[in-house]
Amino acid sequence: MTKRALITGITGQDGSYLAEFLLSKGYEVHGMVRRSSGSNTQRIDHILQPDSHLESIPLTLYYGDLTTLEQITGLIYDIRPDEIYNLGAQSDVRASFDMPEYTAEVTGLGAVRILEAIRRSGVAARFYQASSSEMFGGAPPPQNENSPFLPHSPYACAKVYAYHMTCNYRDGYGLYASNGILFNHESPRRGPNFVTRKITRAIVNIMSKSQDLLYLGNLDACRDWGFTPEYVETMWLMLQQDSPDDFVIGTGESHSVRKFLECAFDYAGLDWEEYVRFDPRYVRPVEVNALLADSSKAREILGWSPKIGLEELVMIMIDADMSAAGLDPPGHGYEALRSAFGSQSFAYRTSVPVDNRGQAVGSE
Repeated sequence: MTKRALITGITGQDGSYLAEFLLSKGYEVHGMVRRSSGSNTQRIDHILQPDSHLESIPLTLYYGDLTTLEQITGLIYDIRPDEIYNLGAQSDVRASFDMPEYTAEVTGLGAVRILEAIRRSGVAARFYQASSSEMFGGAPPPQNENSPFLPHSPYACAKVYAYHMTCNYRDGYGLYASNGILFNHESPRRGPNFVTRKITRAIVNIMSKSQDLLYLGNLDACRDWGFTPEYVETMWLMLQQDSPDDFVIGTGESHSVRKFLECAFDYAGLDWEEYVRFDPRYVRPVEVNALLADSSKAREILGWSPKIGLEELVMIMIDADMSAAGLDPPGHGYEALRSAFGSQSFAYRTSVPVDNRGQAVGSE
């Protein structure tokens, strides 16, 4: 019997990859999309508009948001999903300082509305809550499932609230509800306001002579960066376990923003110090200095381990941005993908350009 999944935040980086992953597993996928004056489905347009010779894709979108309980309840009752993945949020950490109330409303209370909708509807759906490594804040690294939450931003505070409410509904009402505490995960689909993609896009713009300088904030902040297609698989794996639980997901390696800069500019044959300037506007009021995942539990129970490290991630992102800009990429990122996953894999097919037949370049 075909499984049904509902994804909030389906048009985001994680949601788009998760939708493709679940479709590759034979799922019927439903996604909630926030209404806007312009198109916000760019990351999934290639799924929505397949070649005419292909069969229709079992993907349905609904307008909605996380601020209305009645609408969410009605959607869950009508779809009756087997699995619900809550990836919707106001996810810009720096912006959360400027709009803390909205961040709490969507990122924190949005999760509670879904949990309450599941409880009220009586639908036996398994629930995944997208928690965040930002919840650890000032906790000393490495961080695992037993580390304290010391949030340093309104975004992180909202995520901590959603995390505990997920546990509360699991313990109090017997819901199958799991938290995935994912550390930073990047890809060619990462939003341009996030530092990694801001860097890779700037490099391509500099090479194209359309940008002179790149302005950044704190270069000493350290993060555990992984590859998003690998991480969405863990979301699915968590909901396939016999019992709900919470898992930390990361590579187990931490690098500074400065290190990411060096790797990215070196790959493009540029000296980052010639192009990067400091801008205090990008400094957070309270900084998170170091995040480093201890994913021992996930490795043991889920059988998962990452295949892409920092250098491969940088190459993948720059290759993709260069291809999108009409430049010839070095191609080492595509080679790393092919070597790690194989040319027919989900991770490869969703991360490289396609030819006029819809085939991933180099997949044959």
